[in-house]
Amino acid sequence: MKAPWQPTLLAMLLIVAGCATPTSQVALTGNVLVDGPNAIANGPPRDRVLWQYRTAAAAMRQGNFGLARQQLDDAIRTLGGIYGNDPGARKARSYFHGEDKKTFIGEPYERSMAYIYRGIIYWMDGERDNARACFRSAEFEDSDAENREYAGDWVLPDYLDGLATAKLGGDGMDAFKRAQSLARGVKLPPYNLKANTLVFLEFGPGPAKFAGGQYGEELHIRTVPSPVTSARIGVDSLRIPVAPTDDVSFQASTRGGRVMDHILGNKAVFKSTTDTIGNVALIGGIATAAASRDQTTQEIGLGIALAGLVSKVVSAATTPAADTRTWDNLPHYLSFACFPLPAGPHVLTVEFLDPSGRALANLTKTINLNITAADRDKVVFVSDSSATPQTL
Repeated sequence: MKAPWQPTLLAMLLIVAGCATPTSQVALTGNVLVDGPNAIANGPPRDRVLWQYRTAAAAMRQGNFGLARQQLDDAIRTLGGIYGNDPGARKARSYFHGEDKKTFIGEPYERSMAYIYRGIIYWMDGERDNARACFRSAEFEDSDAENREYAGDWVLPDYLDGLATAKLGGDGMDAFKRAQSLARGVKLPPYNLKANTLVFLEFGPGPAKFAGGQYGEELHIRTVPSPVTSARIGVDSLRIPVAPTDDVSFQASTRGGRVMDHILGNKAVFKSTTDTIGNVALIGGIATAAASRDQTTQEIGLGIALAGLVSKVVSAATTPAADTRTWDNLPHYLSFACFPLPAGPHVLTVEFLDPSGRALANLTKTINLNITAADRDKVVFVSDSSATPQTL
């Protein structure tokens, strides 16, 4: 005879096995300037900021600063109060929703980069005060403002904060000293208020995220050696060597200079505990029900088994996996140079150098500049993947 508890238990197992939620995907071409706008318009809303970041970076390298400005402005608006107000973030903080279900705004280094890029564009537009505000926000995003355990340690945002302050008629030396104290083996140039040409440089492949641990609950950062480790600017008779100022991969894997990985420990412990309890109860309950001919004992065994099954369901629904969505077209290094140029046309070249100091000819960029007598800095953004030539 079939035991009376078997159909009930079988039905429960079928219900659990059938719980699956399909997810929609946006077809990708590999061209960020095609995929980004498509994903922003038609993809999951939780990934919107991620694609805005990626699209902005790609647009800047093509000299399309209008598109970059639009995407960064929208992304930065989303950053305000996102963890307190966003229902996706509240779900991700529970045991039953994965970190990748929350609205993406990025790790601190990614949020800092959004503000750095926006600050560069503000300076291009002649808005030094707004540029300064963005550089300060970049440091804030990298700081632990609540517990004060660490402060932001980007070099370039502090340096540019002070430079903008000086050009606005204030005293930027506190920011300069802070930047110099954070610079690793780099002597920062003193502020020159007559320098009307600012060159922002980025090069090398940036960091990527991957998950580790038994349940994928550990967020780790992968870095790769950069084929480009420095640059050289040529314009008129000037030849200016440029060393890296900030290492984005270092920022991705540290807080306040301390190397660390992020672990969603509470969820992992909860999942492991409920899974173990479920195994014990399910096996014990089934064994009790199967071994007894007494209906009361069978019902007790069934109750234990069902409790174990519930615990297994809870464990299966717990998703401690780290969020490995990555702003995957960030650079490895940032740097900067500024110098005075007379009014008129100029041709600026940027050579990117390998670790031995040799120029990588296929990466050389040419920028045609027209310097005017107006009280406005000429701001140049150059990546090792920038389109060339460009005219500014």
